[in-house]
Amino acid sequence: MPAWLPELLAAILATVIAITLHEAAHAYAADALGDPTARERGRVSLNPLRHVDMVGTLLIPGILLVTQLLTIGRVEAMFGWAKPVPVDIRRLHNPRWGMMWVALAGPGMNVLLAFVAALAAHFAGLLGPDEAALMYRSVALFMVVNLVLAVFNMLPIPPLDGGRVVTALLPWPLARRFAEIERYGLLVVMGLLFILPRISSELDVMAWALRSLVAPVFSLLLRAAGHPA
Repeated sequence: MPAWLPELLAAILATVIAITLHEAAHAYAADALGDPTARERGRVSLNPLRHVDMVGTLLIPGILLVTQLLTIGRVEAMFGWAKPVPVDIRRLHNPRWGMMWVALAGPGMNVLLAFVAALAAHFAGLLGPDEAALMYRSVALFMVVNLVLAVFNMLPIPPLDGGRVVTALLPWPLARRFAEIERYGLLVVMGLLFILPRISSELDVMAWALRSLVAPVFSLLLRAAGHPA
């Protein structure tokens, strides 16, 4: 068995959990704020299959995984998406602010999951040295996956959650023009992840996010959960 396979499988499991609960949080929030569209379409669910997008969840990540393993022998970057939760902004009690809270629910769920994992790490003290080390690695991986997903989705680019938040905060004329970026959003995100880092390491947005956002929040959650700094 390749040395990287167990960690890859653990990362895939962590990603499935993180994405499922991220999308479910969007659906539950929209339903609670007045829009039953997601519930009517069966998306208010913790079943991962309800949130799978054939292209974004399976095809593109699969192609990226195989291509990187065959060309460079390791996985440097992954990209994908789940099936978007349907939200009819007109059915929300407060369309503008309701959409913002629906958008924040997904990343908020991922931060909560990372914090719960940090709390669960206390149980490692009940295990033997080898089992405790494995649990610490698993917890760290689960936290990183969730925090990366939260940070990535909060990039201020429509249709990412951060783009939805910015749209809600802008004055209406600017919000409408900003929302038009959504038609090019996927291309912008692909450029940020895969093209700019090839041009210059200083343009690697995700590397910056890992250093400046994910790492500090990771440490903050560990301290909040009662672990030594």
